[in-house]
Amino acid sequence: MMKWFACLLLILSAIQIHAHENTNPYDVHATVITENGHFRIQASYEVAIDICSAYAFITDYEGAKNMPGILESKIISRTRNKVRVQRLIREQILFIPIEMKSLMEYTETPNKLLIFNQLSGDSKEYRGSWRLFEVRDKTLFKYDAIFEPDSSIPLFVIEYFMKNSIRGRFEVMAQKAAQSKSAESFACN
Repeated sequence: MMKWFACLLLILSAIQIHAHENTNPYDVHATVITENGHFRIQASYEVAIDICSAYAFITDYEGAKNMPGILESKIISRTRNKVRVQRLIREQILFIPIEMKSLMEYTETPNKLLIFNQLSGDSKEYRGSWRLFEVRDKTLFKYDAIFEPDSSIPLFVIEYFMKNSIRGRFEVMAQKAAQSKSAESFACN
């Protein structure tokens, strides 16, 4: 009886591990930490594309409109390695629609780093970076950001929403990066 139970536990844990691997093909990791009224968001994922294609993906500012929640994303100006982008984002938090506008400045370091900073907008602060690393035959995307909302919605509600949706958002991004492989490789030639 005890051997049968141990075998059953082993089989169930193997099924659970296999199911987890299949639901996270891009090795997505995401965390949200609350610090003094702002949130630190850290995420990473791996996609089987070259680093040039990965960089083209994260710097496709106007293509960001295809990401969940981003309604508008328009390049306002480009000077050397600095790009200014106007964004409009719409989120649903507990049936409350939230729209946030921002003017973002991106500083590009090709195939390595993308630093971003909100110059103006509906958040008190939003800044961070994307870093790219070659790992075997894949590119590792690393995201690190500080976000401080300017909202009448209580922080614990925003925190709950962010912690329960952030991993799914990065999974969508990883999937879209993988799908963009053929289109982006043209930019790398």
